[in-house]
Amino acid sequence: MSLNDTDKARVKAVWAHVSTHAEEFGGEAINRMFAVYPSSKTYFPHFDTSPGSADIKAHGKRVMNALSEAVARIDDMAGALAKLSDLHAQKLRVDPVNFKHLSQCILVTIAAHGRNLLSAEAHLSLDKFLTLVAKLLICKYR
Repeated sequence: MSLNDTDKARVKAVWAHVSTHAEEFGGEAINRMFAVYPSSKTYFPHFDTSPGSADIKAHGKRVMNALSEAVARIDDMAGALAKLSDLHAQKLRVDPVNFKHLSQCILVTIAAHGRNLLSAEAHLSLDKFLTLVAKLLICKYR
């Protein structure tokens, strides 16, 4: 899967708004993931996983900032995500399905906060972007 120029423009347009709310949107997406997919909490034994905790907000912000870097380097996303891919595959050993789960939670969060931002076309482009991010994050698992 690849992003065409129209997809890239849509992702950048949505992300211009999302990136200004990194902690809020990121924390909410992590909260959603923990609520909907509670098994994902197993990768965060050192976190306070209660909704709205400082740990969740901080991690959510880190996730959104990493995605912001991928958007900024949308033509070299593999390079932008290489260190995270290594970290997740080599050290953290996160089940790859969690990337898809988090992607879904990010989309729901953006939709809940930005109904005017997320047209059907923008949703499709953002879904393609997040699917590509997940694919790049798990490429080192093999």
